[in-house]
Amino acid sequence: MSDAPVPILMYHSVAAAPNDATRALSVAPEAFAEQMALIGDLGLTPVTTADLAARWRSGRPLPVRPVLITFDDGYEGVHRHALPVLAEHGFAATLFVSTGWIRGAYDTGGGLDTMLDWRQVSELASAGVEIGGHSHTHPQLDQLGDGELRTELTRCTRIVADELGARPVSFAYPYGYSSRRVRQAVRATGYAQALAVGNGLARRRQGPYALQRVTVRRDTGVEEFGRLLEGRAVARTFAGDRALTKGYALVRRARQVRRKAIRSRV
Repeated sequence: MSDAPVPILMYHSVAAAPNDATRALSVAPEAFAEQMALIGDLGLTPVTTADLAARWRSGRPLPVRPVLITFDDGYEGVHRHALPVLAEHGFAATLFVSTGWIRGAYDTGGGLDTMLDWRQVSELASAGVEIGGHSHTHPQLDQLGDGELRTELTRCTRIVADELGARPVSFAYPYGYSSRRVRQAVRATGYAQALAVGNGLARRRQGPYALQRVTVRRDTGVEEFGRLLEGRAVARTFAGDRALTKGYALVRRARQVRRKAIRSRV
């Protein structure tokens, strides 16, 4: 069975005037349109997260030159700016929502910029965008206790199912952080696959609960975007990110060890 790499693009906000909190990970509407046009020009085939994972799980062949277009959190610009472009090209995509950030009855006020409301999420789903889970309040899941972790996952899943009439089957870890315990909890909640970050291309051998993505930022130029799509110079592009991630991972593991030691003494 082929283990050819697949680029999974991770977007956040698509906005003309993002606030300071989201600026670095936002993409200008004109840049997003240019990037989607390049995907079409290169002959890539966008698929949903669920479709990719199902094909890898069953052994069914992938379409020609697959690519995934994913959005995290649930920013309003995904509906305002991204959806018309996706519809124009007929592209599939996946939106991972933090249910406590979506405007409406469950809003915790934690959203970093103008967020989608549930009517807009429903319209995205009706347009063929897969809606996945991204926790309820967007915490670092691997830093939570078992009860809090379970609540974050089950509440997100239940709200999406109640609002859209379909249980989400794909998940994305907030901040990309996970652990074996978190991955097991995501699977136990009923998700069939989950995406990390990693800033590398996805491969079947990564397993369905640790598929890597590449980050698209406001300063991602069209030439760099083309290299990401073709899997060229990905390691060099994100070398700085990897160094920071490894350093922070050591700090986070030390925090976890301290917390476990404190709990054991209580």
